[in-house]
Amino acid sequence: MSVSDQKKKQIVEAAIAEFQEKGFAGASMDRISERAQVSKRTVYNHFESKETLFKAINQCLADQINSALEVPYDPDKPIRDALIELGWAEGELMVNPCFMSLARMIMSETIRDPELAADMNARMTKLTVFAEFMERATSEGRLAVNDPNVAAEQFLGLIKSRSFFPNIYANRVAERDEMDKIINESVDLFLAQYGKTEQATGNKVA
Repeated sequence: MSVSDQKKKQIVEAAIAEFQEKGFAGASMDRISERAQVSKRTVYNHFESKETLFKAINQCLADQINSALEVPYDPDKPIRDALIELGWAEGELMVNPCFMSLARMIMSETIRDPELAADMNARMTKLTVFAEFMERATSEGRLAVNDPNVAAEQFLGLIKSRSFFPNIYANRVAERDEMDKIINESVDLFLAQYGKTEQATGNKVA
């Protein structure tokens, strides 16, 4: 890592701590430079404003979410196993303390600022990935979904309603065995609505 990249990393980490402690409105670029142990000029060389810095942190969170969703679709895998794998793409984030801490900080600010919320949503591809999974599985006769976008929202909702929102408010992180139970139960509920009866015809679902 170059010296410039290292300093940028220090600034982002210091900004996350500052935003968590003071909130966006109360955060100070002066304190961020002190926390990062770099000059104020260095901070502004990398980020021209507090808003730009906060958007960079938004991008960090979006990158974590988007990279976690790089789950290849396997048409030969039983649909329940495939859905569990897809669920764990979200679940791995829910059991990550660093992710949850960052998400908590950003969520508190986006609630207050609709523009920040819109910026965050524009950076994420999560719903598209889940909807594409639903659409392909339905086209192959493995699921019976009428609206892939709605089904994707419902699937994510089943998982996040028990693993994300309660823990964000309670300032805790789900344990892996707890997350495994949530994902398996969510998949079973989802299949009860959208699953199709498997027939003895290889890996196809009638």
